Amino acid sequence: MSDRIILFDLGNVILEWSPVRLYRKIFPSAAEAEAFCRDVCNMAWHVEHDRGRTFAEGARLLKQDFPHYADEIDAWHGRWFEMFDGYVPGVLPLMGRLEEAGYPLYALSNMSHEVWPETRERFAMLKIFRDAVISGAEGLIKPDRAIYDVAHERMGRPDRASVFFIDDSQKNVDAARDFGFRAHRFTTAQALEAALVEEGILQPAT
Repeated sequence: MSDRIILFDLGNVILEWSPVRLYRKIFPSAAEAEAFCRDVCNMAWHVEHDRGRTFAEGARLLKQDFPHYADEIDAWHGRWFEMFDGYVPGVLPLMGRLEEAGYPLYALSNMSHEVWPETRERFAMLKIFRDAVISGAEGLIKPDRAIYDVAHERMGRPDRASVFFIDDSQKNVDAARDFGFRAHRFTTAQALEAALVEEGILQPAT
């Protein structure tokens, strides 16, 4: 093992997450669910929860504009875990190989601090991380440079080039590279495995 450190994003890297998955259960058609997630409970609204705003405050503000969707807005937090569909295929074996090889594993995620404790309990593999930087607890979000500095500090301020960061967002990957981390934009477990092999972190599977 080298002195490399592996830093994972969570949503759609380790955990499959999609708000439309929940709202397909609430609205009669996929088109209505997708429209609601685009026009009402959208990412521009939700990112403030990632930044630390409470779900209650976010719902209160949104209901001022969409009072007829009050119940559907409340479902965002009340039925939060119905947005998940387990682990991303193929990633857990890679995490196991990394842990077995002795690499320190950390997490850096844009996520509300209100749901992180239960998320960690529901998905036991998340306990593999030595530490997790959760944006809502820090009041900072990716791709802001400051949150990479928080993660760097929590990992013990290693050589930045020794950190291999994995995220499904290109802008977050670009920000990590600008900070000095090595980084990979996640698409599939197979592509991640190839990147880990190319970096010399894992040996090819036999």
